[in-house]
Amino acid sequence: MSIVSVLGVDPRAYVKHALHAEGSLWVEKNCYADLWIELLHAQRLDPLPLLAFSLALDFVGDQWTFFKPPHEDLHTLYGLDVQELNVWRTLAEHAALHLSAGRLVLTEADAFYLPDTAGTDYGRQHTKTTIALETLDVEARRLGYFHNSGYYTLEGADFDGVFRRGGTWDANVLPLFAEWVNLERLERHAPDELRARSRRLLAHHLRRRPTQNPCARFAERFGQDVDGLRTVGIDTYHAYAFATLRQVGANFELAAAYLRWLDGGASSGLVRAATELESISSAAKTLILKGARSVAARKPADFSELLGTMVTGWERGMAQLVSDAG
Repeated sequence: MSIVSVLGVDPRAYVKHALHAEGSLWVEKNCYADLWIELLHAQRLDPLPLLAFSLALDFVGDQWTFFKPPHEDLHTLYGLDVQELNVWRTLAEHAALHLSAGRLVLTEADAFYLPDTAGTDYGRQHTKTTIALETLDVEARRLGYFHNSGYYTLEGADFDGVFRRGGTWDANVLPLFAEWVNLERLERHAPDELRARSRRLLAHHLRRRPTQNPCARFAERFGQDVDGLRTVGIDTYHAYAFATLRQVGANFELAAAYLRWLDGGASSGLVRAATELESISSAAKTLILKGARSVAARKPADFSELLGTMVTGWERGMAQLVSDAG
């Protein structure tokens, strides 16, 4: 078949969004949030209005909730329609059909076959992640895809691995979860209209925030969790840190960036709230490193000051937001 491309992205010229700049505290946030930041950016849409959902993050005992852009918010701000893709035949066949129709396809993928993860997962370990298929050439076994903080290409054996090729497709194998994105009714609103719509989403997600300070609940658990992790080693700590410190730190970096965008230079309480939430992100960044040293050395450490910063940052930040945004 001929090459199909939805957005016509040139991988050699693609410039990632500023939220993924190397100077960020957390260059990569999580695979799904990162994906949407870049998908919107590639269509010359501002992803910052979408980030109100970050204010509803919660701690649930063994992890922080995996912050993801709600599909309804994508429709409200940009007119995008996201639907689950029923994978009843090979993913490559579905992708060829939907990309040819101008629809993006988001799918779970194994990072073992994704060259952009070189140095971590690529060719080393099997890890679930999410990518967006944008350009497809089945005959040449080439794929252009969005993943994490950018746009990349793969081919050959990696193409076969992503699409589970190399033999007769077995309908009894559990299919990958996938979605398709309809761009037909895409909307481009003026900045003032985007702020008005996003402010309504802010009020909605503030109502969804935890009823009790989640950083306080996390602080109660972290010390005992690290005590246990010292007995099992650094690899398990890294998995734990990804589900906890990385999630909370990256989330509140996005939340702070969102509030500064929403403020629009007015120097309102939104900026003060952003500063408080940034303190959570910074403390989490330091804590992830301090925890790693403690686990690797099998020696206890005092985390109270950093955890206290997170607790007060959430309390003050949310109080300011409720006062300012309702």
